[in-house]
Amino acid sequence: MKRLVSGCMAAALVWSLPLTVHAATLDIGIYGEPASLDAARVTGAVYDNDVLGDLFEGLVTLAPDGDYQPGVATDWSVSDDGLTWTFNLREDARWSDGEPVTAEDFVLAFQRALDPSIASIYANLLYPLDNAAAINRGEAELDTLGVHAANDHRLEVTLEQPTPYLPTLMAHIIAAPVPAHLVREHGNDWTQLSNIASNGAFMPSRWVSHDHIEAVKNPQFHDADSVTLDGVNYHLVEDLNTGLSRFRSGNLDVMRDFDASRYQWLKDNLSDAVHLHNQLSTYYYALNNREGHPTSDVRVREALNLALRRDIIVEKVLQGAANATSSLVPDGTAHYEMQTMPGVEGDIDARMDRAKTLLKEAGYGPEHPLDLRLRFNSRDDHRRIAVAAAAMWKPLGINIEMVNAEANVHYAEIARGDFDIARASWVADFDDASNFLGILASGNTKNYSGYKSAEFDDLLAQATAEADPDERRELLEQAERQALGDYAMAPIYADAARNLVNPDMSGWEDNAINRHLSRWISINP
Repeated sequence: MKRLVSGCMAAALVWSLPLTVHAATLDIGIYGEPASLDAARVTGAVYDNDVLGDLFEGLVTLAPDGDYQPGVATDWSVSDDGLTWTFNLREDARWSDGEPVTAEDFVLAFQRALDPSIASIYANLLYPLDNAAAINRGEAELDTLGVHAANDHRLEVTLEQPTPYLPTLMAHIIAAPVPAHLVREHGNDWTQLSNIASNGAFMPSRWVSHDHIEAVKNPQFHDADSVTLDGVNYHLVEDLNTGLSRFRSGNLDVMRDFDASRYQWLKDNLSDAVHLHNQLSTYYYALNNREGHPTSDVRVREALNLALRRDIIVEKVLQGAANATSSLVPDGTAHYEMQTMPGVEGDIDARMDRAKTLLKEAGYGPEHPLDLRLRFNSRDDHRRIAVAAAAMWKPLGINIEMVNAEANVHYAEIARGDFDIARASWVADFDDASNFLGILASGNTKNYSGYKSAEFDDLLAQATAEADPDERRELLEQAERQALGDYAMAPIYADAARNLVNPDMSGWEDNAINRHLSRWISINP
C-alpha cells in the first residue's frame, strides 16, 4: 500500500491565527438558499457549498487557499494497483449531538447519494466507486457499492478504475457523512432542525425560509478550539445591488458575488473589499435537445451560437470582468488544451448569413417565426445578458420570451426540461476536464440540455478507463470537440470569482474553485 497525503495537502495542515481575535458572527450574502441541508438533495449551486460546507466535513477538507487537507480522515493509503483506498478516521470526530462519526456514516452517505430514488444531482461524482454507476441507474443493489466499514474508524473504498484525484472528490459536500443514527430514527426528516446533527465547525440553529439561515459554533467539532467565530448567518440576497448596499452598510461581511458591470466603480470606491479572481467556471446557455423543442434541431442550435457576440456581452454587459469563450472546459484546467466551437469566431456578417441559411433550412422564416422561451434566475446581470442575447438573435427572426424565477425554482424547472434556452453555469468541483464534460453525459442530472451522443459518451468512458494521462487528455479533448460540433449548448464566458469581503477579516484567500470555509475566518477588532 502507498501511504498518501500529497505535498500540497501536507503543506496545508497548519494554519496560524491572528494573535488578537475576538469571537463574532459572520454575515454572508448568498444568491440562493439550499433546497435542503441534505447534500444528496441539493440543486448543485455555489450557495449549497457555502452552507453545507460549513455544517459538514468529509474525509478530506479544504484549506483557505483551496488546497486539500485531511478532514475526518487523518490519513489515507492506496493499493499498488490504484483500486483500493483506505481512509483512517480520527477518533475525536463527533456529531454535534455528541455521537461519534464512524465509517458507517460515510457508507450510508455514499449509498444515499447514489440511490436512484433520491436522484442526487451530484451522484456522478461518486461514479469512480465500484458499482456506483450501475447502482445509480437502478441496475445493482446499494449494498454492492465499493465502500466498506472495516471498523468504526477505517473506511475502505474500492474503485472501478484507478482515480488518482479521489481525495479531491472526498472534499466535496456529496462525500460528507450523514448521521446514520438519526437517519435510522427519522428517515428523510433527519435534516429537520429539531432532529439534525452536523459534524462540521458549525451547526444549524434557525432557518427563516427565503430570508436567512443561522448557524452557531459546534463545540463538538474536533478543531473547535481554533474556530474563532460564534456563528455564521447566510442571508438570501438575490439582487446584487441590494447585496452591495447591505455590504456597504456593514450588514454583510461577505457578499458572494457582485454585479460585473460595476467592477470599475467598485475598484475605485471599495478597492480593499473587491476580490476578483480567476476560477474554473463557465457561464452558458443550455439549449434543449429534447424532442418537441425547436432547439432539438442542430441547425437551430448552430444558428443561435453563431449569432451570439460573446465579446460584446463581456465588454459591454460585464465591463470586462470575465473572458468570452466558446468552450465548455475553461482555459487553465489542469493537463488540458482548451477546445473551441467551430465557426463562432469568424466574421459576424458571414456568421449571420450562415445562421439565416440554417434557420431557413430548418423551416423558419417570415411565415413561420421561431419563438423560444429563455429562462434565467432572477438577477440583474442575468437579465441584461438575456436582453443582449435576444437582441443578437432578433435579426434572425427569432422571438424570445423571457421567464425568470428565483434560483431554486429556476433550477428545478430546467432540470425538468421546461425551457428552450436556459441560463446555467458550472463551477469546478475539482480541477479536471472530466468534471465539466461530465455534465453533458447521457443520464447526468446536470445535463440540462438533455444532450445525447453515443460518440461523446463512448469517448468519456474510454477516458475514464485510460491510465496514461496524455492518452486520457486526448480522449477528453475529442469528447469536447464532439459536443461543441453538435452545438450541444452555448458557452458564453469563462467566469471569475467575484466577492466583496470585509477588509477587517482574516482567513479569506481567493482560490480557483471559489470555495471558502468559515472555520478559517476571524473578524479582527
